[in-house]
Amino acid sequence: MSSSVLFDAPGPRSRAWILGGNVLGALIALGLVAWILVQLDAKDQLSWELWGPALSERTWQYYLLPGLINTLRAAAFAIVGAVAFGLLFGMGRLSQLAPVRWVCGTVVEFLRAVPVLLMMVFFYGLFGQVFRGLDDKAFVAVVVALILYNGSVIAELVRSGVGNLPNGQGEAGLAIGLTQGQTLRSIQLPQALIAMLPAMVSQLVVVLKDSALGSIIGASELLRAGQIVASGDGNPLQVLALVAVVFILVNWLLTVVAHRLSKLLSSRTSGTTRAGTGIGDPTAVATAAGGPNNI
Repeated sequence: MSSSVLFDAPGPRSRAWILGGNVLGALIALGLVAWILVQLDAKDQLSWELWGPALSERTWQYYLLPGLINTLRAAAFAIVGAVAFGLLFGMGRLSQLAPVRWVCGTVVEFLRAVPVLLMMVFFYGLFGQVFRGLDDKAFVAVVVALILYNGSVIAELVRSGVGNLPNGQGEAGLAIGLTQGQTLRSIQLPQALIAMLPAMVSQLVVVLKDSALGSIIGASELLRAGQIVASGDGNPLQVLALVAVVFILVNWLLTVVAHRLSKLLSSRTSGTTRAGTGIGDPTAVATAAGGPNNI
């Protein structure tokens, strides 16, 4: 039986306690769900008259699906922009030029400190005053706010990811004649991106969830579409529960895809070792990317 670095593997008694705690927790959760269902049934919230309109074809065709498409569209633009922003300012914080580090650090720390909802409201008002001919000011305000806030978080992930790499990585790049910038771009940054991929995936899920804040400024996204349906049919609990399930499924799918991508990238960057016939045999080397020619 294997043990972790920090804790010993649990023994039979500990495993029994863990199993008992899990069973007790599951029973409590089931009991809580049953109690909630009983309360909802007592208030007639489980009737088909309330759930039927929320599950109808009209609701999905004209409200929820268009809202979901707008949510995914905003999240897609925001994710691409946030990653680009994060890489640019993250590398800027690692620059050898002190003014560049100062400017990038000030921008990142300022944007991280401002609530994303405040950014949405600010840009919505700004675009309304400056770009009066803009068709969908709410959508653009949501995308810009998500890019700036989440891009600043990704920039900090880039800085910390590169900073946590072993010093030998940068020294090896300098030893073979690369400049500091070339070492950062070619050696350190690719490794840091692989290492921080789980944290970046979590931040991308946050992008998708935070897009729902656009309903505050009237953006045509999933939550806003659900609110419109609920106000017309008088079933806010049912519609918002359905919207929550859709958000959970989409975020779960995004997480699954990201984890598969992480495994794929990890397998492509892992090395193998081939045994040679002697000390001077060139095949007795570790191949990092498919063969000794890549060394």
